Amino acid sequence: MTTPIVVFLSGAGRTLANLLDRIDAGEVPARVAMVVASRRCPGADLARRRGVETRIVPGDPPAGVVDDLARAAGAECVALAGYLRLLGVPGRLRGRVVNIHPALLPSFGGRGMFGLRVHRAVLDAGCKVSGCTAHLCDDRYDTGPILAQACCPVEPGDTPESLAARVFALEQELYPRVITAMIEGRVRTEGARAWIDDRAGAPAP
Repeated sequence: MTTPIVVFLSGAGRTLANLLDRIDAGEVPARVAMVVASRRCPGADLARRRGVETRIVPGDPPAGVVDDLARAAGAECVALAGYLRLLGVPGRLRGRVVNIHPALLPSFGGRGMFGLRVHRAVLDAGCKVSGCTAHLCDDRYDTGPILAQACCPVEPGDTPESLAARVFALEQELYPRVITAMIEGRVRTEGARAWIDDRAGAPAP
């Protein structure tokens, strides 16, 4: 049995493509029931080619719109996949909207921190380690409770492009696992903290 989810994106759709491939391989018990794009973009075109219902919703959608779209798709989970707008998260979906960010939050996050900008900032700061963060979404950019992180070294001679490639390889492995945990009811929250319960047979909240 697969669980319908909605994916929000704004760009090339590489994270969506990876997720669809993992679903097709039976690694993620989900079905992408709808893709919502903030603009016409290659990611929206990819979704249409893969037979996924696609909507274009420009601007920062208010919580009511997000809830309406999720209900229309029959979805209880939302995954952001390179979505560059601020998403209003309705109460019904609190703890059910997840994002992947290409840095180790809380560092190098916030409005305007996406793509190569993030990796350039990491290099400019002289960091020795970078990585990616999967986190629950709230009403601000990149401030929701952290669910999981993966790390990689920053190598001498790295460019923003080379570091981006290494971090994206981490994202491709981490994000499907986090989405699976959410679908299976293994995400736990307590105040500002969040984590994934990996105990076998752990009851859903």
